[in-house]
Amino acid sequence: MTTALFSAAGAVAIVAAVLVVTSRRIVHAALWLVVALGAVAGCFGALHAEFVALVQILVYVGAIVVLVLFALMLTKAPTNPLPELTTGRSPFAAVVAAVLALILGAGIVIAFGNEKVKPVPAGSATDVGTAVFKVWVLPFEVLSVLLLAALIGAIALSQRTAPSQGVGPTADQKLSEGSEKVSSSGKED
Repeated sequence: MTTALFSAAGAVAIVAAVLVVTSRRIVHAALWLVVALGAVAGCFGALHAEFVALVQILVYVGAIVVLVLFALMLTKAPTNPLPELTTGRSPFAAVVAAVLALILGAGIVIAFGNEKVKPVPAGSATDVGTAVFKVWVLPFEVLSVLLLAALIGAIALSQRTAPSQGVGPTADQKLSEGSEKVSSSGKED
């Protein structure tokens, strides 16, 4: 049963990961990322690592994807597909990805051979917390600084004003012109 659940969750994760990469719209890619990370949490659950599965959902699905979506909204990134950004290199990229997948798969098979995945005995949150904050404290802190830098960068990019391209007045200019008309005439035109 464990193998079947793990295989099903792994298949969903692989399909969702491919859809993350091949989606034409960035918001759809972020939503497929939710599915992929949720399926990885399902893999952890199938291996009886419930605490890690819940942390996967809370941290990655709940926080990282929300951070990505906020960054998209704050930077005013275009959500529609842009044909000028699409190149004809997709077949080459697919071949490179397939070769890398074969190399990594062969490396895993060579390293682990016929070993079976065994469910871990029930662990406690105390053991995981001790490992995170004693053994893995430096990577944990580096990740927190990286996330803070990404958030500050998104805020800085959202505050930057784009140069006028002669298309017409910006929303701020329209708003200030409207308030000048009201204040000079006493009523709105």
